[in-house]
Amino acid sequence: MHVISSLFILALLIGLVFLGVGVLDLQYLFGVIIPYAAITLFLAGVILKVLKWAGAPVPFRIPTTCGQQKSLSFIKADNLEAPHNIWGVLGRMILEVFFFRSLFRNTKTEIKDEKIVYGSDKLLWAAGLAFHYSFLFIFLRHFKFFAEPVPQLMSIMQKLDGFFQIGVPELFLTDIVFIGAVTVLFIRRVVIPQVRYISLPADYFPLYLILGIGGTGICMRYFSKVDIVAIKQLATGLISLNPIVPEGIGIMFFIHFFLVCVLFVYFPFSKLMHFAGVFMSPTRNLINNSRVKRHINPWNPEVKVHTYAEWEDEFREVMKDAGMPLEKE
Repeated sequence: MHVISSLFILALLIGLVFLGVGVLDLQYLFGVIIPYAAITLFLAGVILKVLKWAGAPVPFRIPTTCGQQKSLSFIKADNLEAPHNIWGVLGRMILEVFFFRSLFRNTKTEIKDEKIVYGSDKLLWAAGLAFHYSFLFIFLRHFKFFAEPVPQLMSIMQKLDGFFQIGVPELFLTDIVFIGAVTVLFIRRVVIPQVRYISLPADYFPLYLILGIGGTGICMRYFSKVDIVAIKQLATGLISLNPIVPEGIGIMFFIHFFLVCVLFVYFPFSKLMHFAGVFMSPTRNLINNSRVKRHINPWNPEVKVHTYAEWEDEFREVMKDAGMPLEKE
C-alpha cells in the first residue's frame, strides 16, 4: 500500500500539471509563481530547521566511537574513530560527507541454516554514493540555463559528461548512473523484506519524485524535444527577478520543472534534510575528550540540597537521646 499510495501521489502531481498547463493555460503560475514560492519555502524551511538543531542543548560529548580513545601516552589512540582533537573531527567529517564512510562500513544481517549471519553490504553504499555524486553533477550542469554566457566550467563538465559521444545529442553518463542508482535504491527497499517492513510513504515518495524528475529530464533531451532557447529565457528571467514565460515551452518541461519545485518544498520537512543534518550531528562533530575534561550540563536547574551536616544539626538532640553516633558533638 505504501508503494502504491506514493506512486498515486506522484501521478496526481503530474496530472495537476496537465490540467493547469494543458487545459487551463496557467503557464505563468507553473513557470513563475510556483518556482518562487518553492525557493522561498525551501530556504525558510532549511534555515529554521538548522537554527532549531543549533539551539538544541548538547552539553556532553556523545560522539559515536569504535576505536581507542586517547589516554596514556604508550597506548596508541585512533584519532578517526575516537577523535581527541579538531583534526580528527575534520578528517572524520570529510570522510563522512564526501565518501559516506559510516555507510561503507554498514553490515547486513541474515538467517542462514537457523543461524544469524553478519555480512558486508556494499551495494547500498555504492548506490548511495553514485546517486549523490551524479545528482550533484547534473545539478551543477544545469546552471548553464541560468547564465549568459555559459561559464567555461559548465562547458568542461558537459564535455566530460558526454565523453563517449553516444548518439545525437550525446548521451550523458551521469543520466545513466543517476537513474540506475535510484532504481537500485528503490528495488532494494521493495525486495528486501526487513527494509520493506520498516518503509513508509515518506521513504518511497522521494524515490518516485526523483525518478520522475530524472525521467522527464531524459525524455526532454532524447525523445520529446523542447525549445531550449525559450527555457533559457525563462530561467534567466527567474534568476534576474524579471520573469517571462516564452511561447513554445512544451508541457514536458512544465512537468519536470513542477516536480523539481515539489522536491524543493518537500526537502526541509523530510528525511532529505540529512544533507544539512550531517554537519549538525553531535555524534560526528564533537571531540571525544571525556577523559580529559569534565563536562557539566549548564542547562541543569539549580537544586536546593539538604546536606547531612545540616540534617544532623536539625536532629542532633533526638539522635543523641537515641544513642546514635554523631559526626560532631
